[in-house]
Amino acid sequence: VLTMKGTQAISVTLLMSFLVLATRGKDVRYRRQEEDSTQILTYQGVNKTIQMEDGDVYDCIDVYKQPAFNHPLLKDHKIQMKPNSFPVWMDTQTFPSDSFSQVQPSIIKCPIGTIPILRSNGSSTIATHNIDGLKNDMQWERAGLRYIGDLFGARALINVWEPKVNKGSQDYSSLWIDIENGGGQHTDRMGAGLRVSPTLSGDAFSRFHVAWYDGYSKKSCVDFRCPGYVQVHHNVGPGTRIQPSSVYGGLQKVVDIQIFKEPTSGHWWVSVNKMPIGYWPGGLFEFIRYKGDFAFWGGQVEGPTAASNSLQMGSGHFASEGFGKVAFIEGIDIADHKGRFVTPDKSRVEHGSSDHSRYTAGGFEVSKYIGMRIFYGGPGSMRA
Repeated sequence: VLTMKGTQAISVTLLMSFLVLATRGKDVRYRRQEEDSTQILTYQGVNKTIQMEDGDVYDCIDVYKQPAFNHPLLKDHKIQMKPNSFPVWMDTQTFPSDSFSQVQPSIIKCPIGTIPILRSNGSSTIATHNIDGLKNDMQWERAGLRYIGDLFGARALINVWEPKVNKGSQDYSSLWIDIENGGGQHTDRMGAGLRVSPTLSGDAFSRFHVAWYDGYSKKSCVDFRCPGYVQVHHNVGPGTRIQPSSVYGGLQKVVDIQIFKEPTSGHWWVSVNKMPIGYWPGGLFEFIRYKGDFAFWGGQVEGPTAASNSLQMGSGHFASEGFGKVAFIEGIDIADHKGRFVTPDKSRVEHGSSDHSRYTAGGFEVSKYIGMRIFYGGPGSMRA
């Protein structure tokens, strides 16, 4: 039986663990250059403009005139239109069909040879945002699961929710996967998942996004905000809405997100529901060029008031409420050095929250039916 003193010690240990998780290389963490606040993105090579039924507007950009090629290292880059190989799935999980269903992202009918780029809703400019929020002293909270060890990819089924974020807020709430390498002053980071970010999209819908941080140059970015990420799919891309969301106490929705290193090219690919949509060329990074040494699956809130006036995370409910009411991530895998997606070694996995009065992580389990799973989330300062 744990004493009160012992319980407090465990709570402090978990809190400190996730403070380290979220502040790894705190002084080089997502930063923003002042000029970003006034920068307006304009692109060459607009082939077609499409207005979706839900009101979203996309510009179809010539694939070779996308923002990635403004990066000095990619001036002569030859696009790889699809991976040469995928990591082999080693699990034999079977998912009960009555538990949840997979959400398909919105299909944008851009012509072959172009890629879709979302305009910020309510304006005629391309959606812009930086993953470091709007101030160098921004706030954050995290809850979920982390893995420490060598890896060449990460994947999971992300339970789809639309956490409440006020439309005018500069904060955001994510359901996310991150891979890192480096440490201290130099940490490279790349991630993908779902995010509600009014500053980025002009609304409070849950959308698919990618983000990365270059630890060598200390620059960070989301989607097409700056050059680096190479989009190849002409129907699905960053910014697309992921709907419908799960229903509290009802049908649960999931989306399959994968990030993996393709061994022959060295590129880090992103796929949605097993559709490869784009990649980061490995040569862009100094520290994660060959492998990652850390991964995170779970929820993150971030922005100028993300801790002091915290947002909802996941469904807005604590992990203890369980399946159907709380956000989960399951089928958690890492890609190993043999190019296989495998369940992580439990001895290298930890779960917790940076502030368990607002967000929790729990219900951790591993089974042949669901693989590795964790529940996470909470109301923050908002009511569900």
